[in-house]
Amino acid sequence: MSNRNDDFEVSFLNPFATKSSETKGRLRPTDEYEIRTPFQRDCDRIIHSKSFRRLMHKTQVFIAPEGDHFRTRLTHTLEVSRIARTMARGLRLNEDLAEAISLAHDLGHTPFGHSGERALASLNPNGFSHSAQSLRVVDKLENSGQGLNLTFEVRDGIAKHTGVSVANTLEGRLVKLADRIAYINHDIDDAVRAGIIEKSDIPMELSKALGQNHGERINTMVLAVINNGVESGVGFTEPIGTLTENLRDFMFEKVYRNEKALSEEDRITRMLTIMYSYFKEKPDLLPSECISCIESDGIDTAVCDYIAGMTDRYAIAVFDGIFVPRSWAVGTQ
Repeated sequence: MSNRNDDFEVSFLNPFATKSSETKGRLRPTDEYEIRTPFQRDCDRIIHSKSFRRLMHKTQVFIAPEGDHFRTRLTHTLEVSRIARTMARGLRLNEDLAEAISLAHDLGHTPFGHSGERALASLNPNGFSHSAQSLRVVDKLENSGQGLNLTFEVRDGIAKHTGVSVANTLEGRLVKLADRIAYINHDIDDAVRAGIIEKSDIPMELSKALGQNHGERINTMVLAVINNGVESGVGFTEPIGTLTENLRDFMFEKVYRNEKALSEEDRITRMLTIMYSYFKEKPDLLPSECISCIESDGIDTAVCDYIAGMTDRYAIAVFDGIFVPRSWAVGTQ
């Protein structure tokens, strides 16, 4: 069915942009609608999924922070989405495709942020990465094992949003930049709030060039991507690209590897290790959707599916329910 947005995309979008009418399709053929493009439908499917809702209670960087204003994996996702759409509009790329990739890029993230990811990667003989798990979520785990049946372009962007892999679409490559812009800047904000760094700790040359506050830095980076254009691919103009990498290096040195930020990692690793072993030995206690994956994908994958899908507080509740003795009262005569 022809979509009424097709003519708009052809006439408005950059010649290098991904057009909805040119999608490589879905894993399973389905009728498309006249109003929403395939990429708009993907956005809706993602937002209405259970795994998207669970992001609300998954750690971004700081585990169980005492305060209401620290980012979660959900608020990170929303910030990535807005930055990606802004840059896509400035470059006349497909905003809906960029948004869909952004909304789904962390659906497979573990509880307790990268501490949880590192734990599962060390436990699973096949390894573990949140990008691959995010693709597994949308392909197989969501919708009672049917997956969300997303378009090829969205799935490609999810799988390649981090690491050295390069997405096939400019929109997918743009989301990788949006993800980096988002986490560098909001993690500075949260690190200051947590007392790990002071604003004055940021090297002066970086603050002068990129901006003195959250909004200024994001604006500088976003404009650098837009001003770079797309003729040679997406990226930052210089020297903003190099300075952004320098700021990221600063964050790794002062925040991500900081003792306070990693203070619970040993406990998290021990907790997930115990749970992992427990469910490998007692697979019948896994949820039915995980049990159904054992024959085709193996017990390690099934256990990873279960643990990776947990929120922080659910993981703690499951652990407590299995391993922490309950008090009991002795009746009186």
